[in-house]
Amino acid sequence: MKKLMILGAGFPQVRLLEAARELGYATVVCSIPGDYPGFAAADEISYADISDPEAVLAAAREFHVDGIATCCLDTGVRALGYACEKLGLTGLTEAAAVRSADKLSMKRAFMAAGVNTARFYEVQDDGSLTEALEKLTLPVIIKAVDLQGSKGIYICRTADEAHEKLPLVLSASRRDYCVCEEFIEGEELGAQAFVYHGQVLFVLPHGDETYLAGTNVPIGHYVPIGAAPEVTAAAEAEVRRAIAAIGLDDCAVNVDLIVKDGRVYVIELTGRAGATCLPETVGIWYGLNYYKMIAAMAAGDDPRTIFNARTDSHVPNASRMLLSEKSGVIRRIEDNVVRDEGLYELSLIVKEGDRVERFTNAKDRLGQVIVTGPDRAACLARLDAVQAQLTIHIE
Repeated sequence: MKKLMILGAGFPQVRLLEAARELGYATVVCSIPGDYPGFAAADEISYADISDPEAVLAAAREFHVDGIATCCLDTGVRALGYACEKLGLTGLTEAAAVRSADKLSMKRAFMAAGVNTARFYEVQDDGSLTEALEKLTLPVIIKAVDLQGSKGIYICRTADEAHEKLPLVLSASRRDYCVCEEFIEGEELGAQAFVYHGQVLFVLPHGDETYLAGTNVPIGHYVPIGAAPEVTAAAEAEVRRAIAAIGLDDCAVNVDLIVKDGRVYVIELTGRAGATCLPETVGIWYGLNYYKMIAAMAAGDDPRTIFNARTDSHVPNASRMLLSEKSGVIRRIEDNVVRDEGLYELSLIVKEGDRVERFTNAKDRLGQVIVTGPDRAACLARLDAVQAQLTIHIE
């Protein structure tokens, strides 16, 4: 029996662990200690810091694993690449993982390969920020190069605001530099892709719903995107170009895009599946279990076996995180949601009596909703209806 190590023990990793088990693999969850649901879902546990490549390599050797996988978080991507390369396992290379984990290295690779992306400058202090602001047009984005989940990112509409946010970004980062880039105001989109042995099996552009919390934080997604065919084609072409620029292979890919005046820009990408229900978005659209594709490839099996069994017709779907606009304690949950075949999932990860925080990033979510329907408009309308039927009283 093959053994697969999963980096991370959060809610999304539980589904990856379940998929691996359904494929017949033994599982090891690798994570720092904590109250994480993945521990109960795995056959074995390795307590290690998944941001530490040497620690992950040592854990992989100790448990004699046949593969290493992760999804929905960036924390373990570099360690995954490092350990897979050292052990000869299927996965992205360490160099590609490093480029996708450092937004400055990523942007430089984009520029060198001719990928459409926002103009940017490296910033270390107020002096270099002033120089960058003289070359860019406001507004700008100041972003940490090594954080995920929209953390350490601020939209700044004045020079004073940029100088005010710079110390916050640098203090949140483990690097002594960050990126200042032009803020492209347009329609935010994303894409999921999958690369196996040099072949991009698919590129699936998806619509993004965002919530303004310091910067625009993705809280939902939908397919199809409803854009003109030429925009969809341009998005797919830019994603393929960006994948090649970073050197990603044998991995799922998560991409952030902006469309302005019909032109598609790549904001960033990383070598793992996106979060916020995106593995479900892919799976519903193609009629397959996307977590199984990720697990099978990592274990050294051919994921095309799963992908080639996809349905001929695509299923429109939409998802949204449930959130609170204030901090407090949940006093009562009123659930009047109609359960029918269009409600694919309604999951609450909180209960009455729990303290919750005002939403600033994905870690603050209260749960999630996924729906299917005949088209994009119907799916988005159903999301609104579900939210109207679910009331979470917070004091």
